[in-house]
Amino acid sequence: MTAFGLGAAHPGEDGEMISTDLAVALRDGGLVWHPRSGDRFQLDEPEFEADVFTVSEMTIEPREYPTGRILAFNGTTEWALDSVALEDALWLPHEHQLRALLQSAFRALRRLPDTYEVELELRGPDAAAERLTFEHPEPADAYALALLEVLRRLA
Repeated sequence: MTAFGLGAAHPGEDGEMISTDLAVALRDGGLVWHPRSGDRFQLDEPEFEADVFTVSEMTIEPREYPTGRILAFNGTTEWALDSVALEDALWLPHEHQLRALLQSAFRALRRLPDTYEVELELRGPDAAAERLTFEHPEPADAYALALLEVLRRLA
């Protein structure tokens, strides 16, 4: 289970992937995933909770059907898993994807003694700018907390 795309990474191993709890919060907050090669995800099944999968044209690819979008597992004969519905997968965005989703609101990422701080500048309905900071020991999670606030304000 260490082949590319099959459980090759675990949350927190490389410091780029957000925690499962924050990924769930982002999904529940309205973040929509459009799978691309290199994206990482987990399955919403207890037997797969420790496995992280990577979308790849060779092993796992998104496919669109009239009934919905799926993630197809290609050439994984050792797995009893041919495909999963997109809604059964939990996207674990990379740090750079979270930063890109913050768009022009992102101002800075700072390394503090024991944590990382993401700074945003959000404009309210009156066009007044508000500076906000979000801290977490992992930079990807600090970005995720900031994005949660943006999603909350958009809801």
